[in-house]
Amino acid sequence: MTTKKKDIEILRVSYLRGPNIWTYRPVIEAWLDIGGLEDFPSNLIPGLYERLTTLLPGLIEHRCGVGERGGFLERLREGTWAGHILEHIVLELQNMAGMRTGFGQTRSTSEIGVYKMAFRTREESVGRRALAIGRDLLMAAINDEAFDLEPLISDLRDQVDSRCLGPSTSHIVDAATDRRIPHLRLSSGNLVQIGHGKAQRRIWTAETDRTSAIAESIASDKDLTKSLLKSAGIPVPDGALVYSAAEAWEEAQDIGLPVVLKPYDGNHGRGVSLNLITQADVEVAYELAVRKGGSKAVIVEKYIAGDEHRILVVGNRVVAVGKGESLWITADGTSNVQQLIDAQINTDPRRGTTEEFPLNIIDTSEAAEVVLDLARQGLTGESVPPAGQKILIQHNGNVALDVTSEIHPEVARVASLAARVIGLDIAGIDLVAEDISKPLESQGGAIIEVNASPGLLAHIKPSNGPGRNVGEAIMAHLFAPGETGRIDVIGISGSRDTTLIAHLTSALIRMNGKYTGVASQDGLYLNNRLVTKGNCTRWEDGERLLINRSVEAAIFENSPRNILTDGLSYDRCRIGIVTDMPDTADLSEFYIYDADQMRKVIRTQVDVVLADGAAVLNAADTEVAGLTELCDGDVLLYAVNADLDVIREHRANGKRAVVVKDGAITLAQAETETVLMPVQALPAALASKTESVLAAVAAGWALDVEPELMAAGLRTFHGK
Repeated sequence: MTTKKKDIEILRVSYLRGPNIWTYRPVIEAWLDIGGLEDFPSNLIPGLYERLTTLLPGLIEHRCGVGERGGFLERLREGTWAGHILEHIVLELQNMAGMRTGFGQTRSTSEIGVYKMAFRTREESVGRRALAIGRDLLMAAINDEAFDLEPLISDLRDQVDSRCLGPSTSHIVDAATDRRIPHLRLSSGNLVQIGHGKAQRRIWTAETDRTSAIAESIASDKDLTKSLLKSAGIPVPDGALVYSAAEAWEEAQDIGLPVVLKPYDGNHGRGVSLNLITQADVEVAYELAVRKGGSKAVIVEKYIAGDEHRILVVGNRVVAVGKGESLWITADGTSNVQQLIDAQINTDPRRGTTEEFPLNIIDTSEAAEVVLDLARQGLTGESVPPAGQKILIQHNGNVALDVTSEIHPEVARVASLAARVIGLDIAGIDLVAEDISKPLESQGGAIIEVNASPGLLAHIKPSNGPGRNVGEAIMAHLFAPGETGRIDVIGISGSRDTTLIAHLTSALIRMNGKYTGVASQDGLYLNNRLVTKGNCTRWEDGERLLINRSVEAAIFENSPRNILTDGLSYDRCRIGIVTDMPDTADLSEFYIYDADQMRKVIRTQVDVVLADGAAVLNAADTEVAGLTELCDGDVLLYAVNADLDVIREHRANGKRAVVVKDGAITLAQAETETVLMPVQALPAALASKTESVLAAVAAGWALDVEPELMAAGLRTFHGK
């Protein structure tokens, strides 16, 4: 007999992008063969506990099945198997890389030593890489070998930064999730669809599908912006557009020193120089503005004394206000300016090089604005100033203090008006004032810029306080109270006439005037028009319906194989239909061998029914009828035999059923019965499909289609 090697072999990796047998959210499912390690749980491997906790100290936070902090380590100490250990290692690696997640499960299969492991991941490639690193780390810990984790975490962190949604977009998506509004990522960047079909909205970081392209163009033209604001009576600094350094100095003298120079088509403070007094400073600032803006056109305007503020306006309402702070360093007599910046400014945890940080690292070799401010003080990044000298590093670009509660109502009104004048639904209003709690007129304050696609992080992560929930405000702007972003989604699982039921249900819904899509085994249909022929039950096919702005109702066939390989195409559904418990014969490759295992697959369709939705279950199948207890919403049963005990009990509880009684399709609830139509009146295409007709009628009833319309839909049904 051959001794199995103590190793972990990854047999198969699948990305389940929708609700699945594990959870409602996307997971990576990995099949593992732990070989000889089946005989060596963690408590039988000397030093494993110590080596793992040294490499991954964050494992202390994993609760595992114990339900308490340190729960996983307790399991590790007492003895658990390699698959379960790898699950927690992969989760912790993702956490260390900045992609927080916590769900994981590992289950044995009927084959000794082979396990199915699932873990939550927000991005497939990151999860797959974490799995590979985790496997190598665990084997090194088991074999007491050195493992250099830091460079691998650094690479994984870079992958998170480049592939995952940016922090601002994630914040908005999280706000949608809090309102139970679904979302779909439409690109590898930050383009996200919030909601489904006709009910959808789209965002691109701080831009929405309500953001006008004209308004965005106006905002990028600073001279035009200022002209429009001034016409509306909004205070703006005096200024002029110039096309040369000499002209800039001439205008500066006419306007009155000190002045500000900025690109006419810039944003977010790039290329802006403040408080300029000398000709040399103005000329250098002009060249900087040209370089940053990409055009010779530069704005020269009066310098407004006071603090910089960024006011975030969403849907004509001020939702957050940040205050800027000037950056200074104090010389120690031995360090150069860049070293002092690194020690006194760049150590701020809010500063970093990726999108998750609200403030940037300051590097005098790259920050031209900083170089200009230093030059005006007779310094460079390499200068070593005398001890005690205070040096101004940056006037602007440091909006990090939350002062939302301090803004004067009149200032808020002016900021909202500025956004409306430009035409932006979401705008960052840059304003300079000595005191934001007083009207601008009383202190000579002014609006200096209006920005499209404003930065959100300074409001989400200010240096003081917990931050503002700007994502919630954006969701309130896009979706009115009570709007869910959802369309009617109908899922059908089983093996009995599911394609026919899909088309029948579509026909009944269309009688209500709704534009309907169907993703079925015989094709993709839009309002009964064949768009793509062939099997269209994959996740990608379903997504095609959900991103279509015309679709008001979407119907999906979901075979057990689809659920096991892809997960469902939608997060939740209004109606979930189950026709039967399919045979397990062709699912042995997934270790699905018996009815109990099949039930775990098929129940996925019922698990995702919304609380205001309904499951439609075949009462003639005892296993299917038994899924009633799993449904969060209502349950409608259907059966040709109206006298089934389960039907009688269901009706006695006031619930609905669709049955055949006295030769007619009948809608029954408690003691009330409504005859829909005689079975004999069904068209020839449905003559032998009464049970399937009942399933579709039950779905139509749950969707509030009037009986008369359903009867008409059935009489005129002649197939696809």
